[in-house]
Amino acid sequence: MSDSKETNMAKEHDQSMMDNLYWWGIPTLFRCPNETMKGKDIALIGVPHSTGNGTTERDQHLGPRALRHVSALGRRYHNEFNINPFEKAKIVDLGDVPFPQANNNEHCIKQITKFYKKVDKSGVKPISIGGDHSITGGILQAIGSGELSKGKPVSLVHLDAHTDVFTKVKHFLGARKSAAHWGAYLVDQGKVNPNSSLQIGLRGHPRTADWLQPSYDYGYNIITMKEFRSKGLTEVIKNLQNIIGDNPTYITFDLDCLDPTIAPGVANLEAGEMGFNINEAIALLRATKNLNVIGGDIVCMMPTKDNPNQITAHTACAVMFEMISLIASNL
Repeated sequence: MSDSKETNMAKEHDQSMMDNLYWWGIPTLFRCPNETMKGKDIALIGVPHSTGNGTTERDQHLGPRALRHVSALGRRYHNEFNINPFEKAKIVDLGDVPFPQANNNEHCIKQITKFYKKVDKSGVKPISIGGDHSITGGILQAIGSGELSKGKPVSLVHLDAHTDVFTKVKHFLGARKSAAHWGAYLVDQGKVNPNSSLQIGLRGHPRTADWLQPSYDYGYNIITMKEFRSKGLTEVIKNLQNIIGDNPTYITFDLDCLDPTIAPGVANLEAGEMGFNINEAIALLRATKNLNVIGGDIVCMMPTKDNPNQITAHTACAVMFEMISLIASNL
């Protein structure tokens, strides 16, 4: 090998090592450029909103900052799909949705929808980091039955401890389009097709015997965590693929679907029943590889409750990498 080739190779490896240092440089998601959407395939977006979860757990707006902080350490090559998604796809970090009235949930949801209508019109597929789970409502008000979905309501792959189809009260401590209501009002608006959607891993803190009934009433397909354990991963993956089919698909991943030992820094811990381990969650995500996935989000990270080693942020980083890779693999 010539001296010049050795020098160039050394420079490439030096740069690669520098890029993998989370404390060096400007923190964007996975070191992706902070540019416009023009000519891009995938847009990574922060949605720092936490007034849609009307409890005291308000620090979810710090999620995008926490993920940017650690994502330089994220994987660059997907061994299962055999791709480097950052080489295969043109990916940009669009920054954060602006919230000039951050304490006004209904205004914030309008802001999210306004932002994502531009994303939808551009044809770029969004992958977002919240923020509480109300952000999914704002996002899908824009892209459900929009350009990316070719006018069709989207099918959901919804991994969560909770249904988020809360209909017994019209608001959640004052928030109407809340983290607890989006699964209902998006169906009412024709943005989501519940019959071809699947809620997986539900195990959350039931206060009444009929806590799942609103999801059933709306027509969602449900696999509780207990049913997941009984059916097994292989059968659940078959069910998922059969239910979703070739419909435009959106993945929403609430980190509280994971066991608290894996993701302790979440807004609504569910410690009474084991959640997904990381291998199970990743397998479910990878099962969507050949589906028509048009976007996704990761929600409910609470950096102020995370362990000192930021394990929840690192786990969120791994989940986002899977979403990036499965979309990139189909380009």
